[in-house]
Amino acid sequence: MFSRTTTIMFLLLTAILLNLTWAQATEMGTPDEAKALNKKAVAAAKADRDKAFVAFADPKGSYQAKDLYVFCMDMHGVMLSHAKKPQLVGKNLLDFNKYGDLLFQDMIKVAKGKGSGWVNYKWPHPASEELKEKSTYIEAVNKEYFCGVGAYK
Repeated sequence: MFSRTTTIMFLLLTAILLNLTWAQATEMGTPDEAKALNKKAVAAAKADRDKAFVAFADPKGSYQAKDLYVFCMDMHGVMLSHAKKPQLVGKNLLDFNKYGDLLFQDMIKVAKGKGSGWVNYKWPHPASEELKEKSTYIEAVNKEYFCGVGAYK
């Protein structure tokens, strides 16, 4: 039916695909990693905001790990820095509600209130685009803006 070469090639391809799927699954950051990365980012932003925002955007830098990245937003909903979607910088996302959550309003409430904490919402998973539960740890920076890093649950 199938030649031995075809069978071996099929098995080899299957093994490669399974390995890639496993590698992608292990590349997802945890909530603890998200919080730690955000704390590091907030410290950098407090020291030198402009320098920090450049560092956050560097895909080979220390502010992007696995699927984790830093974004920063002012207290009015304007995106100040976004490592993965720089086209969002300067846009007001206060009323963003594409996936059934007013997540940025919720983040601003936490930033203005407690100053830091977790915000839960739904967001498309990068591997499948399926809506998944995600939680972002946010922390206010000098009461002017906040930075966040999110992880899928």
